Amino acid sequence: MENRIPGQPEQPAEAYLERISKTKFDGACLDPNTSEIEDCLKLKPQFEELDLKCMINAFPHDFDALEPLLEMAAELNATQVNIIGGVMPLTAHEALPLIQGWLNIADGFSFPVLFETHRNSTLNDLFFTLEVLKMVPDLRLCADLSHFVLDRELQIPLSTADANLFSQIIERSDSFQGRVSSNQQIQIALGFSQNKPWVEQFLSWWREGFETWSSRNSEEATLRFLVELGPPPYAITDAMQRELSDRWAESILISEWIRATWSELMNE
Repeated sequence: MENRIPGQPEQPAEAYLERISKTKFDGACLDPNTSEIEDCLKLKPQFEELDLKCMINAFPHDFDALEPLLEMAAELNATQVNIIGGVMPLTAHEALPLIQGWLNIADGFSFPVLFETHRNSTLNDLFFTLEVLKMVPDLRLCADLSHFVLDRELQIPLSTADANLFSQIIERSDSFQGRVSSNQQIQIALGFSQNKPWVEQFLSWWREGFETWSSRNSEEATLRFLVELGPPPYAITDAMQRELSDRWAESILISEWIRATWSELMNE
């Protein structure tokens, strides 16, 4: 929600929540590390007043940091927590004690706790994550596929091999995040003609994710999709540090695409 325009102050978080509540979004996501727990808890009354659901992208920078972040999430009545771990073992085998330990801690809480696919985090890249998934069969993901597209400099149209690798990630994902990347940029403008093939690819992946999720869940289950378009430097800027596209309008557009896709699947 930040603009990060040089020389212009940011609005308070409360103003952003108010703006979110006036759209068709059902909730908002907070992205704290442990130093930001107190600030997040101050937002609880406004989440309740605006009837916004709360998701947490938790950034534990060491093993012991996860539990206080989960306790914060419980206090905020969070519907889901996605772990973006700052602990990054070099091999999948070395990551097992960390991941299993965090899963054990997560078992003590009532909301789903997923591991997010994210660069510069525990699940840093596609191949590493696939190895981890083989070793931890109960590990469930929150899929931000933009990171793996950039990480692998993925080419489209997809080869059969690449399509299979991404399908393995999608099959293990219980939540999805809405950012469109290319193989060279982590977040691209949705309306530029040169980006249309990537937009279509991500829409195809999200539809595949909804289909596989629906096939293994009951009608009472809830699938959560987070529209997540980051401010600069995620968003590409010009020489004056102004974004090349309207990120808020794009967020609403993605939301409309996702609702339409879900509706189509439910009516098939």
